[in-house]
Amino acid sequence: MSVASPALGLSGLRDYAFDWALVDVETSGLSARRDRVLSIAVVTLGPDGEQTAEFSTLLNPGCDPGPVHVHGLTAERLRGAPAFGQVAGRIGAMLQDRVLVAHNAQFDYDFLAHEFARAQLPLPVARRLCTLALNRRVDPPTEDLKLATLAAHYGVPQLKAHDALDDTRVLAGVLRASLREAARLDLPLPLVACPPRQDPRFTPKPPRTACGFRNPGRPAPGGPLVQGMKIAITGQTATPRTELAGRAVAAGLNVMGSVSRHTSALVTNDSASGSAKARRALAEGVPVIDEPTFLRLLDDVRPGAPHEPTAAAPRASTTSAPVSTAASAAAGTVRSSAPSAAQPSVPSPVRPSAPDTVRPSAPDTVRPSVPAAREPEPSAAPAPAPAPAPTATPVPEPEPSARPLAKRRVLVLGGTHPDAAAARTRIVELGGAAAINLSASVTDVVLLTGGDTDRRMRRITSLAIPTYDAAWLDTPVIAPLPHPADHRGATHVLPRGGVTYLPSQNDPDSSNHPSRADGQTATAHWTVTASWAQQTACEIDVVAFVVDEDEQVSFDEDFVFYGAPENPGGTVRLLSDGPTEQTISIDLATLPPSARKVVVAAAIDGTPTFGDVGAVQISSGPGTSAAPLVQATLDAATTERTMLLAEIYRRGPLWRLRAVGQGYDHGLGTLARGYGVDIAD
Repeated sequence: MSVASPALGLSGLRDYAFDWALVDVETSGLSARRDRVLSIAVVTLGPDGEQTAEFSTLLNPGCDPGPVHVHGLTAERLRGAPAFGQVAGRIGAMLQDRVLVAHNAQFDYDFLAHEFARAQLPLPVARRLCTLALNRRVDPPTEDLKLATLAAHYGVPQLKAHDALDDTRVLAGVLRASLREAARLDLPLPLVACPPRQDPRFTPKPPRTACGFRNPGRPAPGGPLVQGMKIAITGQTATPRTELAGRAVAAGLNVMGSVSRHTSALVTNDSASGSAKARRALAEGVPVIDEPTFLRLLDDVRPGAPHEPTAAAPRASTTSAPVSTAASAAAGTVRSSAPSAAQPSVPSPVRPSAPDTVRPSAPDTVRPSVPAAREPEPSAAPAPAPAPAPTATPVPEPEPSARPLAKRRVLVLGGTHPDAAAARTRIVELGGAAAINLSASVTDVVLLTGGDTDRRMRRITSLAIPTYDAAWLDTPVIAPLPHPADHRGATHVLPRGGVTYLPSQNDPDSSNHPSRADGQTATAHWTVTASWAQQTACEIDVVAFVVDEDEQVSFDEDFVFYGAPENPGGTVRLLSDGPTEQTISIDLATLPPSARKVVVAAAIDGTPTFGDVGAVQISSGPGTSAAPLVQATLDAATTERTMLLAEIYRRGPLWRLRAVGQGYDHGLGTLARGYGVDIAD
């Protein structure tokens, strides 16, 4: 089968012309650190879109092949196939000096990086392009962004799903069509610079079991230790540090790598050492215990209170409808006093080119406050009821006359930051979605002062998208929808502070790799994607904190950021989808009982502020390639450098998502300390 097609050729698309290497891998599981590649296909295209080479092979992983019911690759079929190291040279030659392309590219890239590392060879990839991220920018009128769905939309034939070679051929057709749509909309490509994967910062740490007990606080003077107490250790110890920590964990204590206001005790033989932990313990009034005393106390650790078990949501597709929220309040700036600073104990979350600088002179730590949740009245949301698929229909549904912009996606151009924020707030009040970038789904454009000079106006005019002045938002007159055959369900638009329930269901994300290594269907997999203006020049880092009942991380590794993009259990991951889009992926089903909330935040690297960036859009859905069920456009920040975007938190047997949108003038280091994590400069 030839993937060359004159109808989808790339001749003339000069800004989109690259040498491409399209890749698809079938794997024994979902963890690149642990699992192996079972088959691989590579198709190379020239800048004109013509195929130049093709290669595919089965691989003998030397391990159990995992979910055979998905990929069909049994141990018998793989027996006699080459090991990855035997074909790594050929694959590397095809990747050299080309942009790697895949659907959900970080997955394929991570597996390649680990396989090349096992073969003791560098992965010759400097940039990658994800067709999933590209189509999120294009935003075609499809029910989701799975490869098969996009292939059907773009008219690309698919013969055999989950066959690496056929998937790669299909991917070639989808890439060509997506590039043409990007050119039609004048969209920049979401190319991602690929860091050297040999860097140990990017290697997930071995799984660590979260402490099963709540933190009871600090011991009474001379009193016993209690299970769940947070213990930090500093300085030289007679007992090897690893052994000392191991004994503490075995006794039910929670050994932390840093000191915060929630630390129960610091173990040290030299309290006057001046170490970062000792200084922070002194500032926070944390009791100090010497090693002999600590060893004696370990012999009689008292029982603690387990984390309250949360009843599991039914495995069937059971959900309550999203919470109906009031109209958004006017956008504004919300600030918090800066938490206290302390010396670092975990790697810096910002890129090496611009390290975070935090001075140890700030006032005492305060936990970041968030806008009050717009919770429903007891009768506003019905009890959970079976449903065949997740929905995002608000309850109760307002009268149509109160939502004239329902199903509309309105882009605001021009104006001052407050004027644009007020216009987007009004769009949400009228039932519409406030867009921050031009895409195929934009139905209307509002021009504020200077908006007619925006570089996107030329493309908007050529696409015949209706444009209006600000007065249109007072009494909008609606033109017919440009995509009457749009197959997407309605996205629930949340105002700032709005809350919605998350459906509990099987993960519909089957882009290429839908199953776990144990062969069970993935469940309760949820994503929160943050995106901002595609013209943004500064670096923005999206991060996540997995916190307990005290709004503190259970251990340092539950801070997920650029330098550690996966927590030890792999339940929370950071996915870099492009220079103006990043995703936090959460497996709600495998979060430990201690995890009561996942806080998603963003921080600017350097001196710019969110007022320079403008609005940040968050969208959330069940899986990376599913259509988003929830969306919010956050305009809350002006002079701030960090912003809380969203919270996913437990409420009884269900999970909820809150759109936060609260900014802070301080940097990421100070924000992290509010959640009990010290970061390096």
